[in-house]
Amino acid sequence: MKDRETKYWVLSASKDHVKNAVLEEIAQTCHGKASPLKRMKKGDYLIYYSGKQTLGKPEKCQQFTALGKVVDDDIFEFQVSEDFCPSRRKISFFPSNDISILPLIDSLDFIEDKKNWGSPFRFGILEINRQDFSKISAQMMN
Repeated sequence: MKDRETKYWVLSASKDHVKNAVLEEIAQTCHGKASPLKRMKKGDYLIYYSGKQTLGKPEKCQQFTALGKVVDDDIFEFQVSEDFCPSRRKISFFPSNDISILPLIDSLDFIEDKKNWGSPFRFGILEINRQDFSKISAQMMN
């Protein structure tokens, strides 16, 4: 059986949550659901997009805020509080800079409707093509 091709993902989370995820070397999205994380495999790459600075607050961020690679195929649960036990994955994050999405919108294939460019992020996870990943990651590693 042939191994599947490397995939490239964008996960959405507020910047404050992304910075904690980087420190903990984990990915968590979609309010801790396991099913989105199951789509990712060891060796896949991910970029975090943060529409907001802080969860539940109106201050916009509109930046790509972290860049990493999936370490293994394990999904695990972590007890955050008495009533919240989200699913997570181990991620190796690369040193990178936060960059604005605004100058990139017109050049990204996964944003089909340039007027409503935020729409693809509303589901918490989306697969993007290698070219879009390369455009974004090159700017973040600059």
